[in-house]
Amino acid sequence: MTKSHLEDLVISRKRKLYKFARFNEFENCFHLDEWIGNRDDILRNFTAAHSSCDLIVEIGAGSALFLVELARQNPNNLFIAIDIKSDRLYQGAREANDLKLKNVYFIRSDITRLTDILPSHVADEIWLTFPDPYANEDQTKLTSTGARKRLTAPRFLQLYREILKENGIINFKTDNLPLFEWSLEQFKENNWKREFVTRDLHSLDANNGLLPEARIMTSYEKRFVDEGKKINYARFVA
Repeated sequence: MTKSHLEDLVISRKRKLYKFARFNEFENCFHLDEWIGNRDDILRNFTAAHSSCDLIVEIGAGSALFLVELARQNPNNLFIAIDIKSDRLYQGAREANDLKLKNVYFIRSDITRLTDILPSHVADEIWLTFPDPYANEDQTKLTSTGARKRLTAPRFLQLYREILKENGIINFKTDNLPLFEWSLEQFKENNWKREFVTRDLHSLDANNGLLPEARIMTSYEKRFVDEGKKINYARFVA
């Protein structure tokens, strides 16, 4: 490895450590145990101040800049971003802090703890935006081991159903067509009602029943679209 590569690695590590430390400083950021201790008060107080609010959750949120934009556009709704990596969430938390948003929170946690993060049947909507497709695997042959890791696997679909209200919504976006097709089958086999499906999201006009929020691009999505990739999108009801 050349000296320049070593320097890049050191700089990258320092940036991640910096973001990890700053994540702990933001009032809208929580590690799981801390969130559990404050969760009920936060949910109760926000609901009391916004009587008709919806609760929207992004799972595997990454930078969560997508959810921050949703929160900016919908100040009377409550938004929760969940990801295992706080250095990613830091980006959204910093943006939300700069925008002085009071309706979005960032939770560092493994997704398997979802029912600890939220009580049963409180969420109105979930967004799964560009979950890791495990690119090193053969995407045309999803192994049972790899499939269990995917955020659209049956074990996760059950967790989502547990936190969603009756008739709650899941929105799913990915550039990875094999993952998308496999996921459609998982939703079908687990009795989710399909409301909307497209394999080329950004080619659609505005008069086809598509939620306007679906057009908001994540950081990854902007890059994929610039590369000419088509974006797959589906909406399901619990």
